Amino acid sequence: MVARLVIAAPSSGAGKTTVATGLMAAFAGRGLAVSPHKVGPDYIDPGYHALATGRPGRNLDAYLCGTDLIAPLFLHGSRGCELAVVEGVMGLYDGAADQGELASTAQVAKLLRAPVVLVVDASSQSRSVAALVHGFASWDPEVRIGGVILNKVATDRHEHLLREALGESGVPVLGVLRRAAEVATPSRHLGLVPVAERHADAVDAVASMAEQVRLGCDLDALLALARSAPELPEQPWVPEEPWAPGVGEHAGGPAHALGVPDDGPRPVVAVAGGAAFTFSYAEHVELLRAAGAEVVGFDPLRDERLPEGTRGVVIGGGFPEVYAPELSANEPLRKEVAELARSGAPVAAECAGLLYLARSLDGRPMCGVLDAEARMSGRLTLGYREAVAVAESPLAAAGTRLRGHEFHRTVLDPGAGPTPAWGMVRPERRVEGFVQQGVHASYLHTHWASRPGVAARFTAACRA
Repeated sequence: MVARLVIAAPSSGAGKTTVATGLMAAFAGRGLAVSPHKVGPDYIDPGYHALATGRPGRNLDAYLCGTDLIAPLFLHGSRGCELAVVEGVMGLYDGAADQGELASTAQVAKLLRAPVVLVVDASSQSRSVAALVHGFASWDPEVRIGGVILNKVATDRHEHLLREALGESGVPVLGVLRRAAEVATPSRHLGLVPVAERHADAVDAVASMAEQVRLGCDLDALLALARSAPELPEQPWVPEEPWAPGVGEHAGGPAHALGVPDDGPRPVVAVAGGAAFTFSYAEHVELLRAAGAEVVGFDPLRDERLPEGTRGVVIGGGFPEVYAPELSANEPLRKEVAELARSGAPVAAECAGLLYLARSLDGRPMCGVLDAEARMSGRLTLGYREAVAVAESPLAAAGTRLRGHEFHRTVLDPGAGPTPAWGMVRPERRVEGFVQQGVHASYLHTHWASRPGVAARFTAACRA
């Protein structure tokens, strides 16, 4: 059994990331093997979690992956660990728009049968904190709030008033963090600056979070609460067994549907990384390897050549707009990516990858694979999406239905090619992205664990 805690809050901005990351680092500092998790599609917080624990940060998203996969993915990620800390998203009961509790922290806590620690921003209240906590604790009887951590507390007197009020609530105070001890974490247009862009500063920030939590929280009580979680009946998710009953028909079709045998040499799949391309799910690489690919990383900011023997390329999300000058200056790699795409080799690009394949980004030359121009805008595009694959591609068979997430402040002109990648069906109807030769490029972020046939199909196309 894995001991586990879910760190939640009444709303965004209460300090969940500081508390969750600090707890991960503090318990890891005690010698515990800690498994880090994040509710929702966030790519940045898991980078800090990984730094705190030395393990990959993993997402638990009930919208993208379905409720049935939450516990199996959790058990897969926490295998071999003594404790798991799950950072929530937004407010405890906030989830996908117009979808009830779907994808909320509360739903994930229930699926994991995990106790919840509520982080409360107490900076502008005293006795009212008890009413707030009582409301959250009683709203859903299936959500077990096992304790409160008070954040941004001003003085000893303020702490006394808060503890006195909460003494009658029945919810214990498991920590108090002072306002003066807040940790500075640099942000920009899409949230925190990723770890890969500020590694030395991020190490210091995580150490400060851990120290703040060690000084302000009752780690023994929190660990005891985590160990009170019951056994989970589900089995761990296994990337080597993607063709579970009923999965293949929704996953873009099995590899043999392309007329390619599933055995043979392992094709090299180059996966973009580095500071400009930090958005990825750990399960994607695991699925590619399970499907028979040899996964090799490359950094478009530094590497002038694709890895030797590359047969396909995966370019995920990130911040190419921040590094447009450097990406543009790496002309040898841009040309090689363009040549590979023109040869018909499989190329899967999401969001940042889409921009990198365009003719230009903010006026600077990119790979020129797509006949489109990209630029920054003042408008944030954010939210869950339901989509249908418009055409056959190495990533999905035509008609494949899939859920994804958009998160960007850029626009592409045109937004879709002659053959779009996706037909969006919810929350609005439109077409988006590009399919041409072996290229599948789109703004839509997807989680391949929900459709393991995507990785198998892509690997088979690379092998072909």
